Amino acid sequence: MGEYVIKLPDVGEGVAEAEIVEWEVSVGDVVQEDAVLAAVMTDKATVEIPSPVDGRIIWLGAEPGDVMSVGAPIIKLEVDGEGNNTEASRSAIQTGEPETEKLEKNAPEKQEQSFIVEPPKAKVEIEKPSGSKLRKQSVGPVRAEGEKPVASPAVRKRAQDGGVDLRQVAGTGPAGRITHEDLDAYFDGSSVAIGPKGGLVPNTSVSEVRVVGLRRKIAEKMSISKSRIPHITIVEEVDMTALEELRATLNKNRAEDHPKLTLLPFLMRALVKAVAEQPNLNAIFDDEAGVVHQYGGVHIGMAAQTPNGLVVPVIKHAEARDVWGCAAEVNRLAAASKAGAATREELSGSTITITSLGPLGAIATTPVINHPEVAILGVNKMAVRPMWDGTDFVPRKMMNISSSFDHRVIDGWDAAVFVQRIKSLLETPAMIFMEG
Repeated sequence: MGEYVIKLPDVGEGVAEAEIVEWEVSVGDVVQEDAVLAAVMTDKATVEIPSPVDGRIIWLGAEPGDVMSVGAPIIKLEVDGEGNNTEASRSAIQTGEPETEKLEKNAPEKQEQSFIVEPPKAKVEIEKPSGSKLRKQSVGPVRAEGEKPVASPAVRKRAQDGGVDLRQVAGTGPAGRITHEDLDAYFDGSSVAIGPKGGLVPNTSVSEVRVVGLRRKIAEKMSISKSRIPHITIVEEVDMTALEELRATLNKNRAEDHPKLTLLPFLMRALVKAVAEQPNLNAIFDDEAGVVHQYGGVHIGMAAQTPNGLVVPVIKHAEARDVWGCAAEVNRLAAASKAGAATREELSGSTITITSLGPLGAIATTPVINHPEVAILGVNKMAVRPMWDGTDFVPRKMMNISSSFDHRVIDGWDAAVFVQRIKSLLETPAMIFMEG
């Protein structure tokens, strides 16, 4: 028997570290080649590490949430033959000590924390649970209707093989993620779905949820934005009646190959026109070098909520897309982000961002700038309100926009000019389609 060491791979792109999000195996497990061993996170993409060999897991080098350097050993297996850790094999032969015991004594310490790689996803073969271990799914869903369960592909495959509806399984991992342990508890009947209770009882439970993966990246990004950028936020109300009528007409008469128009494509086109007049807002501020990089191309970040957390896919070169082109790209990126299939390039490179909570939005918000950008446009919910037209109160569809700016490089006057330009474009939507 030999020892096989698996290290974090390097796929280039300057990635030097990765966070261990979840282990798909435990010490003592026997795995086959191509079985998924771990889920790791690089930037805003979660990827899987497959096993290159058959063997038995004898050591795991990190805990979920730990960040490992590329090339650091993360897993050791006992394999038939010599393996790839010849030094450990020679040491065991000389001392007469079993390799597994030698391994435990000389297990390397955990690496410093930081992110990595994007190896291809692999299929995992996990023993299908016997029918006798399954319990009936009769206690109702554990999550709200329409809410998708969050789980790794390996967990989903195992649940599918066992005939388990993951919507019925409570998740104890980060952000409610369903783990193999949760499935084990479900199979042996110790997992109970949440349902209505007959009376009011005190709940004294305390859960500890480690901030790992995408949630930790979001926390780091928000901390940097708020600690380094002095925000100035301007809130303005906009009469959206004319634009909503135009949008309804365009959707009613759209061609079959055109996507349905939401408000977002119109906002993007208005943003393109506004920053053409104020290029200092379509910019990245390198505060360490003291340089503002103003971009000709308008690359609009679209803050989107996904089952795993907030991501910002980027509509590249919005200045070269009409409302239909913007709508098509928004739909494509939104679908990829929700499925966790968005690439590094699709999640980076924005020069200005739009954020919206849709119908859940409030009267006003204070958007946090997507560092190192210098401006963000926030959209609040729309409502019909009585507005004075000079002679009478009339019902109008009103919406507030909340825009934040980096006050180090954007003056209040410039911020106000930008907000008023956006307001005028949205209230007179024909101007959005005018060239020149």
